[in-house]
Amino acid sequence: MITLVLGGTRSGKSEVAERLAGALGPRVTYVATGRITDDDMAARIERHRARRPAGWATVEAGPDLPAVLAGVDGPALVDSLGMWVAGYPDLTPDAPALCRALAGRSAGTVVVSEEVGLGVHAPTEVGRRFADELGTLNQAVADVADRVLLVVAGRVLPLHRVPEAGPEG
Repeated sequence: MITLVLGGTRSGKSEVAERLAGALGPRVTYVATGRITDDDMAARIERHRARRPAGWATVEAGPDLPAVLAGVDGPALVDSLGMWVAGYPDLTPDAPALCRALAGRSAGTVVVSEEVGLGVHAPTEVGRRFADELGTLNQAVADVADRVLLVVAGRVLPLHRVPEAGPEG
């Protein structure tokens, strides 16, 4: 089962994803895509580390995320797709490879991503490209996911697929 957990900054998405992953079993592999770039990022990463159970393994992934994920046995938590996209100088990760890796896993996988479509329209070209790339990636992962959740203020909303239009639709 693949669960995509979307949310904005400080929405509680990572905490929700950690609880969901923890329910998959005691030995979860946390696949971290973030890198320490400054003191604030170091503090954020440390808060995430402190919340994780001691029995969880942690692996770091960059552009090799699809290969890393394909090599993980058992339940996995990927946090986050926004950091993965940001790690590419051209902001163009291999979304099809990631979706194949997710769909090919036999164990449960929880994927965290930032929902960029609810914020202010980015004032810079690079900001707009990032939002476009991440929004497109979120849609691709949602298409292979069994369940998609939106976290707002620590509350979870399930997101449903739009039914296909019938012959008269």
